Amino acid sequence: MALMSSIHYMETLFIAFITLFLITELSLVGAVQTGIVRHYKFDIELKKVTRLCRTRSIPTVNGQFPGPRIVAREGDRLVIKVVNHIPNNVTIHWHGIRQLQTGWADGPAYVTQCPIQTGQTYVYNFTIVGQRGTLWWHAHSSWLRSTIYGPIIILPQLNVPYPFTKPYKEVPIILGEWFNTDPEAIISQALQTGGGPNVSDAYTINGLPGPLYNCSKKDTFKLKVKQGKTYLLRLINAALNDELFFSIANHTLTIVDVDAVYVKPFKTDKIVIAPGQTSNVLLKTKPYYPKATFFIEARPYVTGLGTFDNSTTSGILEYVTLESEKPSSIKNLKLFRPILPPLNDTAFVTKFTNKLRSLATPQFPANVPRNIDRHLFFTVGLGTKPCPVNQTCQGPNGTMFAASVNNVSFVQPTKALLQAHYFGQSHDVYTPDFPTTAAPFNFTGTPPNNTVVNNGTRLVVLPFNTSAELVLQDTSILGAESHPLHLHGFNFFVVGQGFGNYDPNKDPKNFNLVDPVERNTVGVPSGGWVAIRFLADNPGVWFMHCHLEAHTSWGLKMAWVVLDGKLPNQKLLPPPSDLPKC
Repeated sequence: MALMSSIHYMETLFIAFITLFLITELSLVGAVQTGIVRHYKFDIELKKVTRLCRTRSIPTVNGQFPGPRIVAREGDRLVIKVVNHIPNNVTIHWHGIRQLQTGWADGPAYVTQCPIQTGQTYVYNFTIVGQRGTLWWHAHSSWLRSTIYGPIIILPQLNVPYPFTKPYKEVPIILGEWFNTDPEAIISQALQTGGGPNVSDAYTINGLPGPLYNCSKKDTFKLKVKQGKTYLLRLINAALNDELFFSIANHTLTIVDVDAVYVKPFKTDKIVIAPGQTSNVLLKTKPYYPKATFFIEARPYVTGLGTFDNSTTSGILEYVTLESEKPSSIKNLKLFRPILPPLNDTAFVTKFTNKLRSLATPQFPANVPRNIDRHLFFTVGLGTKPCPVNQTCQGPNGTMFAASVNNVSFVQPTKALLQAHYFGQSHDVYTPDFPTTAAPFNFTGTPPNNTVVNNGTRLVVLPFNTSAELVLQDTSILGAESHPLHLHGFNFFVVGQGFGNYDPNKDPKNFNLVDPVERNTVGVPSGGWVAIRFLADNPGVWFMHCHLEAHTSWGLKMAWVVLDGKLPNQKLLPPPSDLPKC
């Protein structure tokens, strides 16, 4: 009997252990699988829109300009069906989304996919992994992103708080450009003549130019706020060709996030934001009714020698108060304007960008690669191409404008690079021999006499999990200029920057490897350099390009191949069945 009791006791204990194990496992699975599937449908269609008293039929998503916002939580899967109803081929890029193993959903035309042709459909399917904050989506073919763009709002997982004051309200603010004529015709003419493209006719806040432009008083963004509240402004620069200063009169902003990565908070009354970049800022309203309204303004930061849109977009910050306290008319209120930096204030831009630092906490670490496998050095800048025979060109000295990385001006293929790589058909699409160092010259001094670039579709190949350090060096060829460079598929750490020529012996000693800012788009300083580090842990083909569309159109772009790793979760998944064909 004692033996039977002992056996029964052991069985009971075993069953209890197994039950506890299963309960624990199920609870852990539940804790991990918090994401849900969110479905969206994007109908790319033409819509008549009037700005500056000019009506144009513009490409839009679901008839909205700017386009609809996408809202998700970290860990959610997004399934977005895109249907093309316009005459142009189109793709959509989910700017800043890492696309782990889902390179087929990244979006740049002829890089990860062939375009979606008129009447065709493509479903973008991807999961948001380890990201929260503000990103954005936009067309990634030619200049269609001038009107096809919108915000991606990634909330933290449920019950995970922000590492800053919980805001009373969150407001997306998208800075853009408006053209009175079709941007597709503008860039087509520029590429044909070899000259610089015509500039925009206005900047916009959430698609509205504001009262400083003719015929635009009614087209003004208004931010209505309550006193003593904290608002989270989700700023996005969707402009085609301009870095922008931004400020709100008589108010202080607290920077808490850039490119969907938390940063050490700091206060400022003005910011600079390059095309492609995002920034979350906290706006603390006044604790009393101020009996005034305040302009929200943005205007360009200018470094190049070319023409630019020298205008200012504005919205209005308006305090809402009790009806009994409300003035008879807003016209009776004082109106304050912010003081923005001078157009070429590189000193402010440098000081601002140097303040950006990662949180570098146990919960939000800065995992900067320390041991570097590949050191790369890329020059970025403008150049020229010879004018075709029997044609008059409008570029420098009768040539055509061009742009390049390491003097290679990217030639866009007619087949998608990712498909060519995945199916082993790269031999007639690209070559894996992009130069990873530059021929030495005084990069920021007197430019060489020969400004002609080379042309090619040449890629850098990196084995999986390669830790890379890339120095991006501006050149003074045809004038020094700031270049906002966007790397698809990865975030990177900005470990150093400076002016003049990069010195590989001295400059690395000053690199910040403790809390450098983590981004997906970085401005290469005008007449200077920036050093970034990233881990090539995402298999696929990934685009890198200047986010000034004129420079991208001239060839300031290149691509990387990151090979598969050994484990299943380190391999690029097969393409979806509805992947568009060229």
